[in-house]
Amino acid sequence: MPYRLIPFTNQNFYHIYNRGVEKRKIFSSERNYQRFLQALYYYQFSGPKPRFSTYNRFHLKEFNKNPKIVDIICYCLMPNHFHLLVRQLSKNGIQEFMSKILNSYTKYYNTKNKRVGPLFQGTFKAVSIDSDEQLLHLSRYIHLNPYVSDLVKDLSNYYYSSYHEFLDSTKQLVCITQPILDFFPRKDGYKKFINNQQDYGKTLHQIKDALIDED
Repeated sequence: MPYRLIPFTNQNFYHIYNRGVEKRKIFSSERNYQRFLQALYYYQFSGPKPRFSTYNRFHLKEFNKNPKIVDIICYCLMPNHFHLLVRQLSKNGIQEFMSKILNSYTKYYNTKNKRVGPLFQGTFKAVSIDSDEQLLHLSRYIHLNPYVSDLVKDLSNYYYSSYHEFLDSTKQLVCITQPILDFFPRKDGYKKFINNQQDYGKTLHQIKDALIDED
């Protein structure tokens, strides 16, 4: 199914992704990844809050009681692309959320690297999640990305995805994991769900490439 910008409905889940223009790296340092993750956290909230530059500097979180425009369910940041699983909470929430994140990160990246012009390839891609089964398998697909791309042999060694938040509730900084973890009666159930598919995940590598390469 081709990924494309589609109408967004409140309380529905969506797979969102984009890649760097010309397949260029969009994350080339620890600071790059952290800056994008800070934007993910900050822009999910609406209402009055500190300027992003202030939040970014002092790591303020007193606005986390503000209403949200989206829930972030899981994410994975890869060197030249990213995946998000989100739930829209308010009208036009996903469009607002993605516009602010991509504009903010592009300005940051271009300033740091003395470049001009777009950083991401066109409009972000999106697909609606229509069933619980699709929701579960998409979360696994997102978290397996570093493994199937041979960036790590052990997913616990990859620090730019929400996998750690799913394994340890004390590390839940960005995501609302409940929509996924509620399917597993035991705490280690999700880890087994992921690990049991790592070898199978290797066969999905070509599928992943096709999705990311698709215009």
